[in-house]
This record gives sequence, C-alpha cells and structure tokens, in this order.
Amino acid sequence: IVTTPQAFAEYEDTIVVLETDSGRLIIEFFPQFAPNHVENFVTLSEDGFYTGTIFHRIIEGFMIQGGDPKSADPSFSMSEWGTGDPGYSIDAEFNNIEHKRGIVSMARSSDPDSAGSQFFIVTSDSTFLDRQYTVFGQVTNGMEIADKIVNQPRDGNDCPLQEAKMLQVTISET
Repeated sequence: IVTTPQAFAEYEDTIVVLETDSGRLIIEFFPQFAPNHVENFVTLSEDGFYTGTIFHRIIEGFMIQGGDPKSADPSFSMSEWGTGDPGYSIDAEFNNIEHKRGIVSMARSSDPDSAGSQFFIVTSDSTFLDRQYTVFGQVTNGMEIADKIVNQPRDGNDCPLQEAKMLQVTISET
C-alpha cells in the first residue's frame, strides 16, 4: 500500500468504531504520521477482516493485542494465535508519538517491517516502545473497555480465559 498526500486529507477525520463483547472503543487515526498503517487498518476494517477476531494477548498493566485472523478460525488452536497476518506486511513508519495510555500501535515480529494486521492498545504508559513500533491512532472513547479486557484472567501465554471478541469494526467520519 502506498499512500499519496491526498490520503492524509481523506483519513484526517476518519475514526474506527470497534464493537467488542465487552463494549465499544472509538479510535482516531494519525494519518499524518503513519499514512500507510492507517490506510491498511481502514482497508482491512472495511473488508470485515477484524470482525470475529479476538484480543488474543492481554497483559495486565501493559496492553491488549488483537487482529490475528487465526483467532477467529476455530481450526487454529490458541497456541497459534499471534502468528497470523493478512498475507502481506507493511514497512514501519516509526514516529515521535509516545506510547502513552490509549495509544494504538501495530504489532510486529523482530523485523521492523513485518506489521500486517495485528495491533495493540496500550493500557498503561509504555514509552519503552517508542520509535520501535508504529503508532497510528489512539482511543478517544472507551478506555474503560480496554481496561476491562486487560484485567480479565489469562493463561500462561497471556491469552484471555474469556473471549474478548471484536463483534464489528466500522469506519466512520467524525
């Protein structure tokens, strides 16, 4: 995905409404800092990619992570969650936005250019991640929902013992 300057204006007032079985999160984007990541997230959301996926990794006092298509497919075991992607990756767009509570950032492997669909929401300030992961948005409403999810019981692999499912992910204008 290659974003043109017109895309900055196109996504400037775009938000995502993320309906979970725990409640609603509203996320605003930072297209001026991570245009390709914003465009990727919007495209995947509009294609219904995230619907039915689970926040498959939760670490109390840190973050919730979701966006793995394997978490929505019962043929994959929980041990495989966190290894799925959309079939491609996008290059990092590191920026100077700090990983403060509510920040939305892309998950990746040890390769900085390996982000695809998985993202995380920081539930506590985590500035040690700064300039190592691409920040592309922030939760503007519903952090109490992220708190509810992050505080659920989890197993030894940080998988929630109770599903934290994304029921619907909708792109909207503010």
